Amino acid sequence: MKKQIHISNHPSFRPGPVSRRNFIGLGAAGLASLGGWSWAAPSRRKGAAAKNVLVIFEQGGMSHIDTWDPKPDAAAEHRSPFKPISTNVPGVHVTELLKQTAQHMDKLTLVRCMTQPTPGVANSHPLGAQYIYTGEAPGGPVAMPDMGSVISMLMGGDAGHLPSYAMVPGTNEMESATSVGFLPPANKVFKTGGNLSDPNWSVPNLGLIGVDERRFKNRRDLLSSLDLGLTGAAKTKDAGAMQSFMERAADMLTNPLTRQAFDLESEPVQLRERYGTGHRGQAYLLGRKLIESGVRFVTVDCREPMDSWRNGKPIHYGGGSNMNWDHHDDIYSDHHTNIKGGGPGAGRFGIHTWPMMGSLDQAFSALIDDLHRRGLLEETLVCFVTEFGRTPKINERKGRDHWTHAFSFAFAGAGVPGGQVIGSTDKDGGYITSSEAYTLDDYAATVYEKLGIDRAKPIETPDGRPIYLAKEGHPIPGLF
Repeated sequence: MKKQIHISNHPSFRPGPVSRRNFIGLGAAGLASLGGWSWAAPSRRKGAAAKNVLVIFEQGGMSHIDTWDPKPDAAAEHRSPFKPISTNVPGVHVTELLKQTAQHMDKLTLVRCMTQPTPGVANSHPLGAQYIYTGEAPGGPVAMPDMGSVISMLMGGDAGHLPSYAMVPGTNEMESATSVGFLPPANKVFKTGGNLSDPNWSVPNLGLIGVDERRFKNRRDLLSSLDLGLTGAAKTKDAGAMQSFMERAADMLTNPLTRQAFDLESEPVQLRERYGTGHRGQAYLLGRKLIESGVRFVTVDCREPMDSWRNGKPIHYGGGSNMNWDHHDDIYSDHHTNIKGGGPGAGRFGIHTWPMMGSLDQAFSALIDDLHRRGLLEETLVCFVTEFGRTPKINERKGRDHWTHAFSFAFAGAGVPGGQVIGSTDKDGGYITSSEAYTLDDYAATVYEKLGIDRAKPIETPDGRPIYLAKEGHPIPGLF
């Protein structure tokens, strides 16, 4: 019989009448986000390649044809204007929009045969985002938790003063698709919020707002002397978990290393400039800082805000309103995509402009290089993902629409062989031509396998339902 992990028996489970708000009652709004903290014991297979996971989720459906999977032989009227270029791996090409990243291809594996065939889910941004977060097709009988929440529960983090699962910044319209599902609230994602290009940016509520350390200590001591509402067997069984939760919360509020982990100003100016001083570059940099500081699972999910900063100076992207990758209109515009007769693609900027691929290429190349130089790439699985691709044909509004039949992901680190391409598509980039084809379930299975999590052992919901992780997926062989 396969061993099951019952949530109520897990070390991170915390029942009871004590809410996060009345936990300390000190008016520090930061406690509202303590759902991200976990103290679960590691659950890994011996020899697991990954210690951490860093997901770069470029939401909106980024065009694979214009980036990772160039198609120079496509029909002229539908061909990308961006030419294929050589990378530092002979025979592997990307488009010129990835000029800087191309110099790090020896550390990357491109998977050009991703597909998302699930009926009712395939064409939806919210459901597609949920699919990316959970690794499970939405619509099942149980609300599934994010992969980061699952990993938080099963493995915890390496730093008690930091969340196990964090999102940078977690402010876009798809952030509501994140979910802790049936897991204990202690495994909820922690979202940094804000515009990281702002010279005054900081994570709100990381500290004792309006309460000095003496009063904080007095209130914590008072709480320790209270009966927390746990009685009988529950008191014996769960008081330890509750006490651990409180100690972690106190550590978060008082440990100077907490602020240090989120402090971009502590990074050398030259390095910050290498990533790019806009929002995307600084978000990618913070992703690296959090991994290095002991956060187990980090998702960077960002886009340049319309009002931003570059090199410490304010900048306004006139005409922008939502600069994700949903380029239904005027994808090759030199500025905004608000065209006469346009549709849902308005408010973006052209794919080749600075707030789009310009900032992405700089930030991603810097991230891979920085992780490599610090020795973090050996133990960090980096996943560059998007919920689907764009159509091989340009529409009547000079844009490309949603396309789920074929698109590209990129992976690096934690034993991923560098310098290779998995799968292929036809000359237009519309359909997979290789024998390999992989789904988001396979992506999730790959993440769990890299971390050494045994998916053959289900976890149980509070009502006793066994849940198998990425049950429809299989790890992508070429990434091992």
